[in-house]
Amino acid sequence: MRNFVLLAFCLVAPVAAAPDPAALAVMGRVARYQLAHPSPERFDSWQQGTFLAGLSALDRAAADLQVHEALLRIGEGNAWTPGPSVYLADDLCVAQAYLELNGANGDPSRIAAVRTRCDFILAHPKTGPIDFTAPGGTDRWSWCDALFMAAPVWVRLSDATGQARYRDFAVKEWWAASDRLYDPAERLFFRDKTFLARREGNGAKVFWGRGEGWAFAALARVLDCLPADHPSRPLFIRQFREMAERLGGLQQSDGSWCPSLLAPEAYSPKRESSATGLICYGLAWGVNQRILDQGTYGPAVRKAWRALVECVTPEGRLTFVQPQGKGPKSFDPANTEAYGVGAFLLAGSEVCRLAGPR
Repeated sequence: MRNFVLLAFCLVAPVAAAPDPAALAVMGRVARYQLAHPSPERFDSWQQGTFLAGLSALDRAAADLQVHEALLRIGEGNAWTPGPSVYLADDLCVAQAYLELNGANGDPSRIAAVRTRCDFILAHPKTGPIDFTAPGGTDRWSWCDALFMAAPVWVRLSDATGQARYRDFAVKEWWAASDRLYDPAERLFFRDKTFLARREGNGAKVFWGRGEGWAFAALARVLDCLPADHPSRPLFIRQFREMAERLGGLQQSDGSWCPSLLAPEAYSPKRESSATGLICYGLAWGVNQRILDQGTYGPAVRKAWRALVECVTPEGRLTFVQPQGKGPKSFDPANTEAYGVGAFLLAGSEVCRLAGPR
């Protein structure tokens, strides 16, 4: 259907802007609260991996010694290994933080196990259908969350090793998943095959807010590492801009995005901070990298960030995070989750660099 070493942030010159101290301050407060009140999941899980991706972004933005030492302590506690399931995208997510730390310090031991895992997958690739419900269906990227969990690891591993084969695998698998899950008319991703025919009570297709956030943030993180002359880069940029335009039009008046994007009244509360954090991150990254127009998207980013900050309690607890699941649902607005904090920190890492009036 389609014919298709530098660190991630060196490919496109970012917009120059001094970090926003107010954004850095609230990011630090949220990160410290989460570190002091960790969720129960293993630190090699996708939930914690997303948190560590955000913590790594804060480490880059603020050069915070406490944050950096926490990242090192967690990586060492994990023995720098990914999660236990070889083919499951979720179990690669934590490697995003390992790759960040390797890039900062040049210690290959921090990515050795990740490279071994990816080399095994390349030597024994799965070729089954992109079908979340089939036996072995999660061996490939058959649900949109997987794009965030795994794709950035593969492209960053190419940067770390100078080996294009990891990037080539990510590009191939991305477009295999996109051909199955991306709706070009809606410019949004279905969560998985089971959502293709589902409809909300108002007759709209079901597009999960956090699911769109996973895919959109993944596009930003893949583009971060994709060489400027890579033949697939224009395709990724086109999809990124398509999603940005659609998501921008679905932002609510309070600046947030809701659990089901085409049915905002279907679930309560309507504000959902993990979706908002991931989408805000992608939009802010696009503005900072001059892929998105600042005049169009800068106000949307700032509005989203204000909505996110409103979800933070005085002690630093992020609220309005939909619990773990596979689609939109109602939830307790007081709920928090490690992956929601990760999304918040990713968003803040780009918002604090955003050029123009705040």
